[in-house]
Amino acid sequence: MTKPLSAAFSFRGSISRRAHVLVGLASSFLVLLAWQLSSWSGLVDPTFLPAPLDIARTLWKMTLDGQIIGNALISTGRILAAFVLSAVMAIPIGLLMSSYRPVNAALEPMVDFIRYLPTPALVPISIIWFGIGEETKIFLLWLGTFFQLVLLVVDDANRVPGEYIEIARTLGARPFQILIDIAWRSMLPNLVDNLRITLGWCWTYLIIAEIVAADSGLGFVIWTARRYMQTDQVMAGVFVIGLIGLVSDQALRALHRRLFRYLRSTD
Repeated sequence: MTKPLSAAFSFRGSISRRAHVLVGLASSFLVLLAWQLSSWSGLVDPTFLPAPLDIARTLWKMTLDGQIIGNALISTGRILAAFVLSAVMAIPIGLLMSSYRPVNAALEPMVDFIRYLPTPALVPISIIWFGIGEETKIFLLWLGTFFQLVLLVVDDANRVPGEYIEIARTLGARPFQILIDIAWRSMLPNLVDNLRITLGWCWTYLIIAEIVAADSGLGFVIWTARRYMQTDQVMAGVFVIGLIGLVSDQALRALHRRLFRYLRSTD
């Protein structure tokens, strides 16, 4: 049964999944249509902002020329390597920081300090440390992700209700059992959401990572096109990054819904 409009437009109302998808597609189409019409009318200079149809033609040509798929796979591999490394390091460190006050007191000032450092400013020192190979690119992606994720993990662990921990202690649970069976299981839904958000952050550092003596990757394609004012190719590369990010985001959302069905409210 279709929900009435009054329910959909009420404060924090709800709509069906089908309506959600249709509204999203319709709004995206309207934005693209307005963009295309503004280009046709001459309001927008195509030198600075090509029309969507021109970008689509350029993207198709670049795909046929082999400039997109291979570079997209290379960039995705770098993102996954840096993101997995960040998660593997940040999750246990964040759990320890939340569980033991001395660990938190020792690490939080350093984490807070480093996470505010601008990643582009650290490009020269990263080249000195790691050279111009893949290590530098992965390090820059990791740098922009790890320190943010640590604090998100700490926050997720701190949100575990104290009653859960007190009950576990009353029943004789040991600290490691409380950490794994209580804290970890309770924070896992929020952690998956934060991993999804952090993966998006990791993609935003791709251009920075791939301008470091790179000869492959979507960032390299965009940076090279920028040098010759080929804005249609720049926008095509940006579109591909956005598309990959959207697909990965929706995949993690679907995984979250599948793993934590008990959290879904009934419509």
